[in-house]
Amino acid sequence: MVLISAGLLYAILLSGVESVQKPEQVCVSSQFSCSDGQCVHHSGRCDHHEDCNDGSDEKNCEENECEVNNGGCSHHCVDEPLGFRCDCPPDMRLVQDTRCEDMDPCLDADVCDQVCVHSNISYTCECRHGYMKSSGTGRCLATGDTAAVVFSSSEGIVWMNPDGSENKKITNTTGTSGALTSHTADNTLYWTNTEHIYRLVLDALDHEPTVMFSGVSGIVGLAVDWINEVLYWTSNSTGAVHAAELNGCEHTPLISGLSSPTAVAVQPVVGFLFWADAGVSPRIERSGLNGQNRKILVSAIIQNPVSIALDVPRGLLYWADSGLNTVSRVAYDGLHRKTVVESNGYLNQPFGLAVFESSLYWTDRLKAAICRADKHNGALLKVTLISGVSSPAGLLIYHRLLQPPGLKKLLLLCVWGVEGLNHTKPLLSDTATSPAKSSMLGSDSAYIWILSLIVFSCVLFAALFHYRRSGTFSSSLSQFPGESTMKESQDPLVAAGDPETHADKEIMAPVPV
Repeated sequence: MVLISAGLLYAILLSGVESVQKPEQVCVSSQFSCSDGQCVHHSGRCDHHEDCNDGSDEKNCEENECEVNNGGCSHHCVDEPLGFRCDCPPDMRLVQDTRCEDMDPCLDADVCDQVCVHSNISYTCECRHGYMKSSGTGRCLATGDTAAVVFSSSEGIVWMNPDGSENKKITNTTGTSGALTSHTADNTLYWTNTEHIYRLVLDALDHEPTVMFSGVSGIVGLAVDWINEVLYWTSNSTGAVHAAELNGCEHTPLISGLSSPTAVAVQPVVGFLFWADAGVSPRIERSGLNGQNRKILVSAIIQNPVSIALDVPRGLLYWADSGLNTVSRVAYDGLHRKTVVESNGYLNQPFGLAVFESSLYWTDRLKAAICRADKHNGALLKVTLISGVSSPAGLLIYHRLLQPPGLKKLLLLCVWGVEGLNHTKPLLSDTATSPAKSSMLGSDSAYIWILSLIVFSCVLFAALFHYRRSGTFSSSLSQFPGESTMKESQDPLVAAGDPETHADKEIMAPVPV
């Protein structure tokens, strides 16, 4: 008989639990895999400083590191007598020691609000459809009705002018303040507290919100797909990105297995869904609207991404990091990263974030304030619009130009299938791979006839829409990089030595009465 002490038995059981709780970590191409499975950045390999807990990144440094995974370099790896270095082709630049990215003079200079045309050493700035260039500053100003800054607090939802004046409360208190989003075409706001998602139609006379979903918990981010009328949200209770039709009564987890999801944003015109995860491996990811084709956009120099916002006219994503006290931006393909605002005084506990015209707006829970800064370089303009706000949280800019028109759900049904948004099936599912659908198509001739009619209608609708759009909205779809031209970039990093990455440290509802 073998006797095992209680202490030894406990240690064995504990090690077994730890082995279950700590799955093996998979390092990305720009990371070095330590002997104990830890992932560290490749730039720390053989730099006379132990980045691995076991020091394995400083062992066997006499070897040619370029022979293993190209040294983690995205392009050229040059072996040195001690260590190695990464190099780039002439038309590219090295970012954070290992990755090369295409140079974009317009984004590097970052002087234009929207359209930038580079010629030799000069830049010409233009504005998108619906915006007018200011004769004095050259900034792109939205035409039509005045935009509004809308934010949530523990005392209710507040509506105010972009300069912080004339703020009015839309609703009374609804409990703990949370995420906020809108569907401007329907004049509708959506927001959440600890266990409900509310909906408020601004055209309604009573301005009384209704409960859209109950029993939901841990919601941090909220976003509306205004074209396909789908609501997305992140929940740190379920570790997932959820989705539901705006007129539906059920929801489904679209992206699961996340560590601590925070913010979410959607750009249905180009078919992208974005979310942030502030968990064990902080990152910002992108996928299609149905959750497929996931790509990591940001995974380095990021600690606690709490909010994200889209600069729709430029095709850029901004995020606030409460761990680094920064606001940064990156293109939809993960390239051209830049730190815009870096300040301990204005980014202590950011939550809501929005981009409009030439400005960034955010809520700061520690300062109890709504703040604004220049979206190109936060040092140029950084002010507190309003202070003394009780637990400010979600924030958005309400203006029709931020939700441009796009293809309607009828055309999406041709892609996703006629049951793509049926609550009895996974939301936005690809029914082409469904065995049940295949058997139905093979046995029900009436169903095939109906499906053929739908497909024909879709093609006709697309042709008419393209004809109309070519004259009225010709610049809308061309303002974003298309999926076919996207480049893999799993570790976009701040360009080393770039001084610009270190800035100081027509119809809307009237303002509710």
